[in-house]
Amino acid sequence: MRRWILALLAGGALGLAAGFALGIFVYPFIFLADITATEEVADAASRKVLARGTFIHANPSDPIHHGRGGVTVYEDIIHLESDFQVGPGPKFHVYLVPLRDVGTDTDVARTMFVDLGRLRAFRGSQSYPVPAGVDLAAYASVVIWCEQFDVLISPATLVFEG
Repeated sequence: MRRWILALLAGGALGLAAGFALGIFVYPFIFLADITATEEVADAASRKVLARGTFIHANPSDPIHHGRGGVTVYEDIIHLESDFQVGPGPKFHVYLVPLRDVGTDTDVARTMFVDLGRLRAFRGSQSYPVPAGVDLAAYASVVIWCEQFDVLISPATLVFEG
């Protein structure tokens, strides 16, 4: 009887752990991968563009963590362009990072990054407001970062205009 109870408890614990892991890893692929954001920048023609960049696949040997597409930096908004796309995953955030060359060996968590918020979609155009007092000239990259596992998904080095 005692072995049966221990086996039941162990099986329940393993089932709970497997269900949790399945939820973290599979949920984004099934339910969020098909969402395409379509946010436009209000009054884009009258806004001043400070910089532009392109997201890259930081580690070509990693088929899971990848990104592509453009990013435009306005005076108060970071806008991911309509061609933006990253592979799905849990808890992706948009960061402003002061470093120019961000790679897989960069310890982004130790930089003075600015978290602009959680990524709302894995594809499409979306805007993130820049907090008041942030000097955009001090940030050379926009980075998609997985907070769940502290992994670089895709960096975009900014080229400032003017």
